[in-house]
Amino acid sequence: MTNKAKVGVLALGRNTFDVPYAQEMLAQAWQALSGMDIELVGEPMLQFDAESALKALPALKQANLDLLLILQVTFTDASLTTEVARDFPVPTALWSFPEARTGGRLRLNSFCGVNLACHALSREAIKVQTLHGLPSDSRVINELQQLAQAAAIVKRFKQAKVMVIGEHPLGFDACNYNQQQLKQHFGVEVTRQPVLEFIDEVKALPDSVADAPYARRAKDFPNLAEMDQTATRKTLKVYSALREKAQREGYTGIAVRCWPDFFTDYGCAACGALALMNEDKVPCGCEADMFGVLSSLMAQWASGNAAFNTDLVDIDPQDNSVVFWHCGQAPIEMADRDGPVQATIHSNRKLPLLSEFALKPGRITLCRITQGEGKLRLMLAGGEMIKAPLAFSGTAGTARLDVDADTYRQRLIAAGMEHHTSLVYGEHRPLLRKVADLLGLDVIELT
Repeated sequence: MTNKAKVGVLALGRNTFDVPYAQEMLAQAWQALSGMDIELVGEPMLQFDAESALKALPALKQANLDLLLILQVTFTDASLTTEVARDFPVPTALWSFPEARTGGRLRLNSFCGVNLACHALSREAIKVQTLHGLPSDSRVINELQQLAQAAAIVKRFKQAKVMVIGEHPLGFDACNYNQQQLKQHFGVEVTRQPVLEFIDEVKALPDSVADAPYARRAKDFPNLAEMDQTATRKTLKVYSALREKAQREGYTGIAVRCWPDFFTDYGCAACGALALMNEDKVPCGCEADMFGVLSSLMAQWASGNAAFNTDLVDIDPQDNSVVFWHCGQAPIEMADRDGPVQATIHSNRKLPLLSEFALKPGRITLCRITQGEGKLRLMLAGGEMIKAPLAFSGTAGTARLDVDADTYRQRLIAAGMEHHTSLVYGEHRPLLRKVADLLGLDVIELT
C-alpha cells in the first residue's frame, strides 16, 4: 500500500464510571494510534452523551475515511453505537480494553459495551470488526494496522474502474462474470469494448508510439533485435494503446481477449503488452478474465508489488513441486537474474512479443476471487518459489507450497477453482483474510 489508510476515531464512555482512568486509557490509545502508519482523523475526546457524539459525526463522514474506529472506553448502551454503525459509509471497528482485576468495582466495563452493541447490530445484519487489548499490546496494534489497510483496499475496489476488451473464449467459463454482481459486491465499475474495435484503434496509432516501449524492452532483453521486428513493434503499439486508455479513462485494470484475435487480425502476440502493463501496476488479464484482474489488484494492493496471473500447469508428487506459468506476462521484477531474461515468441502461434524468464526464489502468496461452486469466495495459498531452471517457455516458476503438491492439486479441484491464480511475492495472507472479511467473502485455504 502506497497511501496511508485514513482512520476516524470516536471515543465513547459514560461518566458513571471511573472518568480519570477512562481519560488515561483514551490518552494511551490515542498515543498508540498516533504512532501507527495511518492518517488519524478526530480528537482524543470522550463523548459522554449521544448529543456530543452525534455532533462529531459529520466531520468524520466528510473526511473520506477508510475505517471508523469506535473506542469503547467504558460501558455504554447499544443505542448510539447502533445509530452510528447503521449508516456510516465505511467499515466500523470497536476497540475494547481489558479490566484490571483489583477485587473492587469495574472501572471501565468496556468489553461488555462492545458485546451489547454487537448483539444489537447482529439483529440488523450489520457486521463490525472488534479488537480487545491494551494500547501497549503490540498484537492489537498490528491487527488494527492490518484492518486499516484492508479497509483501504475495500475502498479502492469501490473506486476501481476496469475494462473488458472482448469476450472470453468459448468454454472458458472461469473467465465469465456478472457485471451487476461486481458493482453490488465490490463497487467496481466495468466498461466493455469489442476486441476488433480496440485492434482498429491500435492500427490507427502512428508507428512511433512503439519507440519508447521498444527502447525500454531493449534494455531488458538482449535478443530483442532477433525478433520479428514488425510483429514486435505491433505488440508494443498494443501496449501504448492500453496504457493511454488506462491513463485517459482512469482504468485500474484491463481484461483482454488475447487470442486468437491479436494473432489473426493484427499479426502479433498481446502477451508482451500485458506484461508491460502488469509492470506498470495496471493489471491486465488474458482471456478476458475479469476476476483474474480483480484478484491481481487485490494482491498488488496488499503487497505493494506487481502481480502475475498464472496457470498451474504441472504437479510433481515425487519432487513435491508445482509449476506456475503463463505465456510471457510476468512482471520483470519477478525475474531470476541468474538465468536468461529475454524476448521470445508465442509457443503456439510463433509470433512475438513475449517475456521469457524463470521466476526468482522467494516467499509467495496465491489468491483468487473465485466463483467456484456458484458463490463468490477468496482462495488463499502460500509457498516458496524455488531456484530452478525455466520449466516451460514464457514466464514460469517452480514452487514448493505449504502442503504437499498432490494435496494442493486435490484441494484445488475439489474447491472448483478457476485455472487462473494471482501470484505475488511475500506473505500477505493475514491482510487478505481481513479484506475478505470486510467484503463478506468466505475464505478457502488451500495450504
